[in-house]
Amino acid sequence: MRKPTNTIHLPTNLASPSSSSSPSPLRTIQTFNVTPFPSKPTKLSFRVSSSHSADSPPPSSSSSSQTLNLISILRAVPDWADAVKERRMQQKKSLYNHETWVQHRSSWRHIRHLLSSLSSRVILSLIPPVIAFTSVATIIGSYNSAVISHWLPEFFPLLRASSLPYQLTAPALALLLVFRTEASYSRFEEGRKGGRLGLRSLQGRMTLPGKESKFSCFHEGIGVCEQLMGIPIPLSYTRLTSRFLVLWHLTLPIILWDDCNWIVVPATFISAASLFCIEEWWGVLIEEPFPMLALDELCKLVHNNIQESIANEKLIRAQLLAKRKNSSDNKHSTNGRFNSEVDRKPG
Repeated sequence: MRKPTNTIHLPTNLASPSSSSSPSPLRTIQTFNVTPFPSKPTKLSFRVSSSHSADSPPPSSSSSSQTLNLISILRAVPDWADAVKERRMQQKKSLYNHETWVQHRSSWRHIRHLLSSLSSRVILSLIPPVIAFTSVATIIGSYNSAVISHWLPEFFPLLRASSLPYQLTAPALALLLVFRTEASYSRFEEGRKGGRLGLRSLQGRMTLPGKESKFSCFHEGIGVCEQLMGIPIPLSYTRLTSRFLVLWHLTLPIILWDDCNWIVVPATFISAASLFCIEEWWGVLIEEPFPMLALDELCKLVHNNIQESIANEKLIRAQLLAKRKNSSDNKHSTNGRFNSEVDRKPG
């Protein structure tokens, strides 16, 4: 757009003396390009240049996407461990026989169990917490080493504390784990008894006197199983145990630093692996007892026994009917021989 041009004229007496005289009273001395002021004030706009292109999303959306990616990366290992554990829990358990018991008490069982560690659902469930707390211990050890080596400013404190609070709270943690495992094992026993009661009522089909007693035993067993499935251990107790364990292992490297230094890393690893294993196996997995019980195999066994008893009952009835028929046919005979006098009688 072309800018308007305004010409400014000055009187002749303001012109330079060397200039030639002109009959005109005004002399043109210079021409300026002046932009007229707008009638309304305009708004000032500023544009901040950045390395992002015009088509890229704003920084807020990119930061949120980066946060989501970080969260997904951190959740990858726990999600994988949970998926493997759930698949293993859905596998059907088998009943033990003589060969299985021999393998179970074999002297080579320790080596066999060690080689199969990576396929254990308990160990897979321990991977996320053990890795997390071992990483925290490594970070705390690195920080304390940097403070001791004066790689950080002097106002950074050394993370250490007295072990007296741990000595006082260790019995409380032990009691929490003991009560948790005891409650879970009692649920396991109740589930085993309830399943056995229901199956016994079905298996005792030929021995129980009446149908009412059979159905009452069966419904009693089903009621016990439904209560165990619908009512877990009080959730407040489960949360308290979990929080206690987490806080215990988060502060464990700080407590052990003065006595162990860098040994806090393997010490935290061993402590987390052992205590979380107790809490996971005896506190969580057997809280729902039915995946631990070979109920499918027991049901198949009971079904086969019932089918066998029905087949035997049919066979016995057939034999009784055959004997009755033979006895009716031989009612006029003695020891299977016809009476000659009867045969000689005229019709």
